[in-house]
Amino acid sequence: TPLTNAAARRVLDKLGISLVSIAAAGCCGALDHHLAAVDAGRDRVRRNIDAWWPPVEAGAEAIVASASGCGVHIADYGHLLADDPAYASKAARISTLFKDLAQVLAHEDLGALAVDTNIGKVAVHTPCTLQHGLGEPGLLQDILARAGFALAPTSNSHLCCGSAGSYSILQADISGRLRERALANLSVEAPDLIVTANIGCQLHLQSPGAPVRHWIELFDPG
Repeated sequence: TPLTNAAARRVLDKLGISLVSIAAAGCCGALDHHLAAVDAGRDRVRRNIDAWWPPVEAGAEAIVASASGCGVHIADYGHLLADDPAYASKAARISTLFKDLAQVLAHEDLGALAVDTNIGKVAVHTPCTLQHGLGEPGLLQDILARAGFALAPTSNSHLCCGSAGSYSILQADISGRLRERALANLSVEAPDLIVTANIGCQLHLQSPGAPVRHWIELFDPG
C-alpha cells in the first residue's frame, strides 16, 4: 500500500539506504501468471526490466519489493524469460539483485531506528511467498524479536491464509474458510496486532479482531 511504501522509504533512509522509485515500472506480472495469461505477464516482466535496467547499469545494489507476493515473482524473472534471447541475461540479473524488504533489514543494525516496542503482543503471519517461495520461514520473527517486540505465539504458521493471489476471488468460499482458520491460528493468545509481509494477505486477513498491518510500519513512527 502507499502507507507501506512510504514507511519503507523512511526506514531505509534512516539506515542509510537510498530507495529510488522507478515511475516506469508497473505490476510485476504475478496476477497475469495466476490467471494463465502467460504472454501478458511476460510483457509486464520485459517492461519492468526495461524500466529498471538503467539504474542497474548505474550500480543499483538491489531491487527491493515490500510485497512478498510480488517479490517471489520478480525472483523468478530469470526463469520466466530464460528462453528469450533478448532478455534472458537481463532477467537473470534482475532475479539475482532482488531482495525482499525483510532480507534487507535482516543485515542492518536496527538500533538506529529508535523503535517503540510497547505496542502489546504481535502475532506474525509469514506469507507463503516469503516462507515457501523465498525460503525465509522465520525471518520476520527474527527481525521483530531482535528489535524488542513481544511476539505472540501462533500455530500452524506453514498454512496458507487463503489469499493466494487471485484465489480469494476465484475460489471465494474455500478462501474464506482458509482465512478463518488462519485468523484462529494467529489468535491463539489474543494478540494486539497482526503483521504480515504481503499486501494480498494483509487485506485478506482484515477482521473485527486485531488489526493487520505490514510489519515495516512497526519500525516507522509515521
